[in-house]
Amino acid sequence: MAFHEIQFPPDIAYGAQGGPQYATTVVATASGFEQRNASWASARGSWNVASGLKNQSQLNTLIAFFRARKGRAYGFRFKDWTDYKIIGQVLGIGDGVTKSFQLVKTYISGPASETRIIKKPVAGTVKPYLAGVAQSAGWSADTTTGILTFLTAPAVGIVITADFEFDVPVRFDTDSMAVTIEQINLHQWSGIPIIEIRI
Repeated sequence: MAFHEIQFPPDIAYGAQGGPQYATTVVATASGFEQRNASWASARGSWNVASGLKNQSQLNTLIAFFRARKGRAYGFRFKDWTDYKIIGQVLGIGDGVTKSFQLVKTYISGPASETRIIKKPVAGTVKPYLAGVAQSAGWSADTTTGILTFLTAPAVGIVITADFEFDVPVRFDTDSMAVTIEQINLHQWSGIPIIEIRI
């Protein structure tokens, strides 16, 4: 899949509207009872970043970014300011053999939970721990796949946790740039949809 390892301008992303969405089919009977079927096991985010545009300089940056991604053709990184970091996330338990662990974020509410696979951690933010002890060396984190790899497999029973920030892999959900002229040297793009991609 075509993907550019570049982050959408974070100052524009700061004003984005949107978040996680699901695909649920609801069938209602004549008596009012209903059957709900969740088509997706995990959420897929979507946002409109138009409200993040505050000035002409930002729009100029956005136009260049949109052209470089060729509309919907290339994916890119997006910072969801409402959900971009995790502290103390459990990644696994050592078995003395396994060296690599996928970064994830687990959301828990009551008896239910959802585990989100994180494939785009932000460089320089990953901090792994073995049994609660920070590891300053002996590991590496792939910022394109979210795989944390230790040089030596964690011992049996050792809990592996990590702190990190992450981006969401997304793409523009349009191939057309609908910019309007408000006044001289001031233009606006009223709707800029972006959508999370599964990679």
